[in-house]
Amino acid sequence: MGLTSNKVLALVVLVAVLLFVGTVWCWPLLARRDPRAVAGRIVLLTATQAAVLVSVGVGANQAFGFYASWADLLGRESGQGVVVDHDPGDAAGPLQVVGTRQVNVSGGARPQIGGQLQKVELVGRRTHIASPAYVYLPPEYFQPRYRTRTFPAAVVLTGYPGTAEALIKGLHFPQTAHALAKDGRMQPMILVMMRPTVAPPRDTECVDVPGGPRTETFFAQDLPDAVSHHYRVGPRPGSWGVVGDSTGGYCALKLAIHHPGTYAAGAGLSPYYRPPSDPTTGDLFHGDQGLRDRADLVWYLEHRPAPDTSLLVSSSRQGESNYRETLRFIDLVEARKPTRISSIILDSGGHNFNTWRREIPATLQWLSGRLSDR
Repeated sequence: MGLTSNKVLALVVLVAVLLFVGTVWCWPLLARRDPRAVAGRIVLLTATQAAVLVSVGVGANQAFGFYASWADLLGRESGQGVVVDHDPGDAAGPLQVVGTRQVNVSGGARPQIGGQLQKVELVGRRTHIASPAYVYLPPEYFQPRYRTRTFPAAVVLTGYPGTAEALIKGLHFPQTAHALAKDGRMQPMILVMMRPTVAPPRDTECVDVPGGPRTETFFAQDLPDAVSHHYRVGPRPGSWGVVGDSTGGYCALKLAIHHPGTYAAGAGLSPYYRPPSDPTTGDLFHGDQGLRDRADLVWYLEHRPAPDTSLLVSSSRQGESNYRETLRFIDLVEARKPTRISSIILDSGGHNFNTWRREIPATLQWLSGRLSDR
């Protein structure tokens, strides 16, 4: 049974309930003060509390998508996400659809009504990075009257470690996009949903690591090329946007700032503005101060020509640690034309899915208004 399986959740909850009932039932028998009774009480209490904590942990992982598998949880993820010597002339192409599923909306069984989710495998022609993703195709993509129409596309990135499934099950990006487009509040868009962790378990922070994964190049060039060759995406640079939360939010802002010719807009939900350095990232820059400075979005905007792109940042007055830094970032961008800045500032909200779900509808509408379908 997989870590995210409902059977695993049901099993750990059942064990916790049985241990609780067993503790209540056996407590009178263990009320004596002899060593065996004391040891029995300790064992029962410890086992019950451990089972409850495991149940809460598994439930939280189901809701927020922190880890996708047992190997991911234990740090034993074997796939490094880098394909060596991939043949550019491979007939299989840089994008392969490996599965389809319906969108969880009314009428979702019919793509012409609910759209469709396609699970794909992407392989970077330049970087040789391989990564899975989910592609949401809106209902219009399958309707005969739109058969020659192209659509804007948005890359949607999770935080770290995150899973692409969390963008569907936890943050409801496809369902929200479907509802907004149906109500005429945004144009139909293709969503490419994935984690920024293309070389698990390492957190590369969308950096071209010297001697390592060229993650920024993958997202800036390989991914748009692969998707555009497979799907009907608008051919202009203004057809692409990027949005993400937490680590994905930092990546989204960086991609829009560094590559305005690719991404016309970038939205960061609860982002930070410079990459961390910790055991999950390792040494991202190998002592290259130029690369480190370039990855610092504040430094970049202060020292490089302002990019012609649109940015959106979000935070909360209470509950988010990035609030003051976000205000400073807004002030900086406001003075750096032609870069444009918008914001979503909540009165309160933590660094979690509930907060981001409150921000996603407005974010998708904002993104839709800045992208072209032709």
